[in-house]
Amino acid sequence: MYQDSQNAATESGSGMLSLIFDKTEFRVPASGSISTSFQIKGSDSSKKKVRLSVSLELLPDDAAEWNVRLFDATGASLYDNQSSQSSSEFDIFIEGSSAKIIKMDIYAPVGAALHDKLAVRISSCLVDIPDECATVQFNAEARQSIMALKTSIGHEKDVADGIASRAKAGKSDISAILAPTNLRGYVLIEGMNTDKMREVVRGVRKAHSFVEGEMNFDEIDHYLAPKPLVSGIVEGDVVELVAGPFKGEKARVQQIDEAKEEITVELFEAMVPIPVTVRGDHVRVLEKER
Repeated sequence: MYQDSQNAATESGSGMLSLIFDKTEFRVPASGSISTSFQIKGSDSSKKKVRLSVSLELLPDDAAEWNVRLFDATGASLYDNQSSQSSSEFDIFIEGSSAKIIKMDIYAPVGAALHDKLAVRISSCLVDIPDECATVQFNAEARQSIMALKTSIGHEKDVADGIASRAKAGKSDISAILAPTNLRGYVLIEGMNTDKMREVVRGVRKAHSFVEGEMNFDEIDHYLAPKPLVSGIVEGDVVELVAGPFKGEKARVQQIDEAKEEITVELFEAMVPIPVTVRGDHVRVLEKER
């Protein structure tokens, strides 16, 4: 279950009843869920009977149905919109000015489309004084999931191409496939429905299994911004040329041109020390300058 981060508490309502909550905006992966909570609090020491009303609104209105469940602090079920025995109105008691904690789980449907939304509006009113109410609205939006697929090392691009071909040929909600050159043995896949993602990759040669759980964008952000070809190379490094007419020769780095992504090296075996300029990705560092 995905646990969304919490912000500073906010209070809604005034007078004899108030709702206290941390966060009202959530993004939920399709077929995933988030957990949050809110508190109901009275302003004096008297025991109060409070009626909670729950209303749900889908956007668009023909979107797949979400599941919303409410529990008290003991885990006892208070509301479940997919249960025939659940009512959208129910009563609870609060003791004096102590806050009553209500937990809420929101489940996005397997068939959720990108940007499908759910509004959960919760009103709490004193049964004896119906005009004394406090209301809060929680908004959830369906988002995509990013998962890592294990592959045979050295076949990452082949796997990515195979998945892309399948995704184009059939009905698939895969939106992106990434095979970073510096991430060996894995392909990153983004899509709305993790079950469909598993179905698409089943049988692709050299593809193995998904890593359990989804990845946060922060974990892959550095793969999306390509590093300069000369990144990690400094003057004085000993390198081996891996492409071009001097392939296999060893040299020492004399100068680096970051703008052109080129380096100038001096070959060890040359009879006369002549500077040679090559692309940054045409060398492999053998020994770092100390």
